[in-house]
Amino acid sequence: MIIGAIAAAALGLAAVQLASAQEIITMASTTSTEQSGLFKHLLPEVKRATNVAVRVVAVGTGQALDMARRGDADIVLVHDQAAEEKFVAEGFGVKRFPVMYNDFVIVGPKSDPAKAKGKDVTAALRKIAEAQAPFASRADKSGTHAAELRYWKGAGVEPKGAWYRETGSGMGPTLNTAAGMNAYALTDRGTWLSFKNRGDLVILVEGGMKLFNQYGVMVVNPARHPHVKKDAAQKVLDYLISPAGQAAIAGYKIDGEQLFFPSALR
Repeated sequence: MIIGAIAAAALGLAAVQLASAQEIITMASTTSTEQSGLFKHLLPEVKRATNVAVRVVAVGTGQALDMARRGDADIVLVHDQAAEEKFVAEGFGVKRFPVMYNDFVIVGPKSDPAKAKGKDVTAALRKIAEAQAPFASRADKSGTHAAELRYWKGAGVEPKGAWYRETGSGMGPTLNTAAGMNAYALTDRGTWLSFKNRGDLVILVEGGMKLFNQYGVMVVNPARHPHVKKDAAQKVLDYLISPAGQAAIAGYKIDGEQLFFPSALR
């Protein structure tokens, strides 16, 4: 009887452990959400509310979507709306939900040798190219890189030459490169606010709808990948777009400045 009770207890414990293991999901997301410190603030709130632990793989948006296409993620939180909508249209995502936004800015040397300062991002990039002032680009198929390429196209410029440095890396390392070169760079505001190694760099271009930076969240489609933990991922998505989740996003600040703004309830 005692042995039977022990065995039953052991089986019960194993079942509890298995159930717990099934409540860990993988989120493919961006370096900006990770390096800004948002997830360190947000994920404990997610776990408390949903009993789901989220393991984040932070890469560029393009890589994050590719991860999900391969079935290597359960949920995606990225910031390239056109690419996200294509991802859903191709059947890889269940549905896209806007979750939050901030904005892009161009940072550069305080002396602003290209005279780029202002609100017009395309005019600023045109001046930077004309001056052949050093510019550090992520060049990593991220949402930020996709936005940068749209802005260059809008400026009528094909960036190339010794002045245009392609880092092939995330936002933090690219800002480090820009600081080291005293170069211009496009960055999301959240990563910039959390970035400490600024050197002589300051924000020079900001404001206007062109620099709007929207983030979306999607559960990966289990019809494509049956192993996807759809129920647990849906719990996380539902929390993120709920009033409590949106308040948690809004509550993340650095030195009193809010980094991300809720958009699911707008």
